[in-house]
Amino acid sequence: MAEKENNIENVDETPKVQLNEEKSEIKDKSQKKRWYVVHTYSGHENKVKVNLEKRIEYMNMTEKIFRVEVPQKTITQVKGGKKTEKEEKIFPGYVLVEMIMDDDSWYVVRHTAGVTKFVGSSKKPIPARDSEIKKIIHRGAPQVQKIELDVKVGDKVRIISGPFAEFIGDIAEVYPDKSKLRAMVSIFGRETPVELEYKQIQKV
Repeated sequence: MAEKENNIENVDETPKVQLNEEKSEIKDKSQKKRWYVVHTYSGHENKVKVNLEKRIEYMNMTEKIFRVEVPQKTITQVKGGKKTEKEEKIFPGYVLVEMIMDDDSWYVVRHTAGVTKFVGSSKKPIPARDSEIKKIIHRGAPQVQKIELDVKVGDKVRIISGPFAEFIGDIAEVYPDKSKLRAMVSIFGRETPVELEYKQIQKV
């Protein structure tokens, strides 16, 4: 009979130990604020930011969850001679959260509508390196711009700045990743290839 009682005690104790270990993995995190990366449903990044900020206020978590960021960069588009700017996400499907990780803060973030998981294991969210966060935030700074231009090979363009200003050229190659193109420009009666940045030209 004593053996049976011992077996029952052992069976009951095992899940308690596992549960305590899982909780301790979150509680043992250093009690200082760190940046964590949260995975979201694609296209819901800004909604997650708004929803989480509301939950932080409603659940009085401002002392544990500090900032919610959706990394973005400014892209300048030039179409029909008109320049427009738009925001483009640097890492679609991800949101950055600066927080002190414990059971309560984890619960608030993890159970926000649109959030699928923390980056890391389900039991152990992994904080991002400070150096990585600085690079990401720097990439999203307003001065970092990519210009999109609706041009293609064969289009004529007018050069508006640089040593070949006021020349007309025919586009030979386009490098959208670099916001540059190569145009054939007639200089002293000879067709000369000239590499230009998008901001140096206007479509004719």
